Amino acid sequence: MVILLIGTLAVMALPRMVDTTMWRLQAYGDQLQGRLQSMQRLALSQRRPVIVTITPTGASFAYVSGTSLGALACPPAVSSCIAESGTRSITFNAGNSGQALTSSGSALTITVSSGSYTRAFTVENDTGAVH
Repeated sequence: MVILLIGTLAVMALPRMVDTTMWRLQAYGDQLQGRLQSMQRLALSQRRPVIVTITPTGASFAYVSGTSLGALACPPAVSSCIAESGTRSITFNAGNSGQALTSSGSALTITVSSGSYTRAFTVENDTGAVH
């Protein structure tokens, strides 16, 4: 009986009592940072420019020629998880130069945020370093 009660609480009550949005946003930030780094490696290894388009609802990845490489949408519980408004982009291996170009022409800050959770990271303009 005790095991049944604990099992019921674990499945039904505890997820509602614990705010899981923070953990989802942290996982999303980690995934986005990892995808940015893998797109940079892909662009350099294939010698093809890759463009990353960042909007308040997520990021999309494509070759500059137009072929889509996928998208990473915000978690379902948070419709808009990127704090900066408007569409911004990063082009890795622009003009087969090995450089990264941002739409702002300078380091591009990406802030994953919702409620009390905020995490910012930066993509450098020339090197494409993500930190």
